[in-house]
Amino acid sequence: MRLFSFRIFIIICLLFFLFPETGQSVEELHVSAHNAILMEQSTGRVIFEKGAHEKRPVASITKVMTAIIALEHGDLNDQVLVSERAVHMNGSSIYLEKDEELPLEDLLYGLMLRSGNDASVAIAEHVGGSLEGFVYLMNEKARYLGMTNTHFENPHGLDEKGHYSSAYDIAILMKYAMENEVFKTISNTKSYQSKNRDYKWNNKNKLLTQFYEPCTGGKTGFTNKAGRTLVTTAKKDHLSLIVVTLNASDDWNDHMSLYENGFDQFKLVKLDRKGEKTFMTEGSFISGYLEDDVIYPLKKEEQTELTKQAILKGETTEKEIGKIVYSIDSNPIIEVPVYRYEKESSHFLTGVIEAIKKILRVDKDG
Repeated sequence: MRLFSFRIFIIICLLFFLFPETGQSVEELHVSAHNAILMEQSTGRVIFEKGAHEKRPVASITKVMTAIIALEHGDLNDQVLVSERAVHMNGSSIYLEKDEELPLEDLLYGLMLRSGNDASVAIAEHVGGSLEGFVYLMNEKARYLGMTNTHFENPHGLDEKGHYSSAYDIAILMKYAMENEVFKTISNTKSYQSKNRDYKWNNKNKLLTQFYEPCTGGKTGFTNKAGRTLVTTAKKDHLSLIVVTLNASDDWNDHMSLYENGFDQFKLVKLDRKGEKTFMTEGSFISGYLEDDVIYPLKKEEQTELTKQAILKGETTEKEIGKIVYSIDSNPIIEVPVYRYEKESSHFLTGVIEAIKKILRVDKDG
């Protein structure tokens, strides 16, 4: 009996050796971070979270908001006059000098690549009229984006009472920021040479510069109170992901582990094609249309569990006549509006165009 049990044990060991597990599920992952989130970028689907809505100090990843406010309210070619207040900021610096002038573009690279606190104050004073005015714009933007667990007191992220955010809110912010092409370019830059400096600014984001080829951008942060904070983005096989970690002792590996599991288990799936759709309700057919393809990140097993239901308003003069609800195992994951499809209007317009062409031809012949 003992010999038989030993043989079974050997066989089991061989099976594990020959057929190792493909990977830990994202839900079961363990990360060093106190707070963390893995989000799909295009849809905002949360794939993994750990204390993602807890209010925490976030250090210099605050500067993602600083950059996007500057890009939306400033001009890259603006010449920014550096104040004494900016020069004397504590912490990380790009070593600005009082009364020197630099283009806003240079300061944004110094902000994102080198995390210059002096650059953040110079940007804020120029774009917002004052540091306080700029912070007001930051908080207004946070409210607009639905960052309900966020409040900013400064543009740099140094510890200050009332300055906090959450892993989820930072992911929402990064999702929005990555839609800005200039921000995306800056965030993805490994080094930058300003015409006003005789040396390059190298990006502190080692995930981008050294550790992880799919990385497309991000921002680092650290204070004694916040610990190590990090937001990054990565793309592989058309799937774009965002990871945020707060107070993480091993953040580079946290990010790479979350990315690899996300890329391994999820892919973008086309749930529906844009264009005309026909629905039957109360014995009659109604034509509608979807403005865009419906694309959503799914696990392989989720694709077989996907169902959809059209919910129409009935008789209405509104452009939106209803919605399609897509669900997995009866749990709704996304809703897409259905719009009125007016064939007669398109035929009428075609007829008008043809009539005009005929008139023009008659005039020309005459």
